[in-house]
Amino acid sequence: MNAVDRELNGRSTTMRWLREHPEEAEQRQWDIMNHNTTAAVKMIERVATLPAERRMVRLGSEMLQGYTEKDWKAWWQQIDVQNHLERIFASIGETARRLDVRLSFHPGQFCCIVSNNPGIVERSLEELEYHADMARWMGYGKSKLDFKINVHLSGKLGVAGFDTAWQKMSPELRNCLTLENDEYQAGLDVLLPLGKRVGIVLDIHHHFINTGEYINSQDHRISQVIDSWQGVRPAIHYSQSREEHIAEFIDIMPSLEQLLTITNKAKLRSHSDFYNNKQLNAWALTHLEWADIQTESKGKNLAAGQLFNQWQESI
Repeated sequence: MNAVDRELNGRSTTMRWLREHPEEAEQRQWDIMNHNTTAAVKMIERVATLPAERRMVRLGSEMLQGYTEKDWKAWWQQIDVQNHLERIFASIGETARRLDVRLSFHPGQFCCIVSNNPGIVERSLEELEYHADMARWMGYGKSKLDFKINVHLSGKLGVAGFDTAWQKMSPELRNCLTLENDEYQAGLDVLLPLGKRVGIVLDIHHHFINTGEYINSQDHRISQVIDSWQGVRPAIHYSQSREEHIAEFIDIMPSLEQLLTITNKAKLRSHSDFYNNKQLNAWALTHLEWADIQTESKGKNLAAGQLFNQWQESI
């Protein structure tokens, strides 16, 4: 990695380091927040040089260190800190809008807003509001789905518990929130009734692991997903199972039954490094007609480029 590429990477620290270095802790926080916002702008500028179909950036949740951590919450809420955050994040949003780069957050899976444990729900909402704060400083959250803060709906209360969490959300979080189907509890059919309030992010790989179905781009449910985005172009997620699990099916679209003779559903969930199965890619690319495809793979931009190149060769 060269020096220019290193400038695109965020920095972080640990709560332990901050506790053990109290004289330096606040300055470390200032340095990290300033670096991370500058790095985000540079990343957006780099991505803006790519073809239009690839101009998407998933910003990291670790932009600010310990924003919801009990020993640091009060520090982050100080007026001078909040004012500074609003100034430095504004350039991220301005750059993204000017260069037509689509931004999003995907908070960690520990965010569970439909848990049957009220404490978990409270902490999850606090974490989501942290992301909503960042979106608001960037100038988003003003209109429906002008930004994407994406979570799963895993949790014992399921859809029935969603309304309680929804009532506690800020207007900005409500505008930005999207729900993604998962492999076990909250599949696509479970989420669709919530489409009048949130954008539904269809993960076509999760849907396959959940149902065994390679969902067709003309499926009747697709129109409901599109409607949930209320005029904004939808985003979907695409991944493949890890290479070792699908290696013998590299030239076909394997059935779920075939794959389960090799491994279990939990392992099939894991993302591959690259998109080596061209048949699966061709199927995924049919969805490009109605949605932006956000790739989820260990190879990140290299894998996204692999998928994009196959699309280019097909048109």
